[in-house]
Amino acid sequence: MLATIYNIIRCKSMTGKWFGILLTAYIGCVLLSSCSVSYKFNGASIDYTKTKTIEIANFPIRSAYVWGPMEPLFNNELKDLFARSTRLEQVRRNGDLKLEGEITQYQQRNKAVSSEGYSAQVELSITVNVRFTNTVNHAEDFERQFTATSTYDSNLSLNSVQDELVEQMVKEITEQIFNATVANW
Repeated sequence: MLATIYNIIRCKSMTGKWFGILLTAYIGCVLLSSCSVSYKFNGASIDYTKTKTIEIANFPIRSAYVWGPMEPLFNNELKDLFARSTRLEQVRRNGDLKLEGEITQYQQRNKAVSSEGYSAQVELSITVNVRFTNTVNHAEDFERQFTATSTYDSNLSLNSVQDELVEQMVKEITEQIFNATVANW
């Protein structure tokens, strides 16, 4: 490499401008081919020297309107998200971080009215109350509600779209919880 740079410098037929461009390009190519940088970004900002475990309780449904599969769907997605995105060990008791709460609301309401005066769209929403405890840093403790909504055409029945919409909203809420607890955004 140094010999090549020396030969480029020795060449008297190159103008100063072209010499600088070629030298910069050559050094850039050498650096890019000899170095590699890799990043892994999952959004978590956890000090694993202090925080090693997380306790995630099951979130029961406390809503007046209930769809049975929602509770296990939510609980599994929340636990899976932390397992995929962090190195925290999930424990049943005495975790460094603790998540608990309940699904407090599952409802649908008319969102838009058509020109004939009938409902054109229906909004489905889920609200989850979360209590987060960080035994390493209690300043980060909170109790907060997270909500996700989705809209569907009123010509469709709730049964025909419920699986897909609830799955999307559960994913959105669990990501909101993840960001609020360990991503520190």
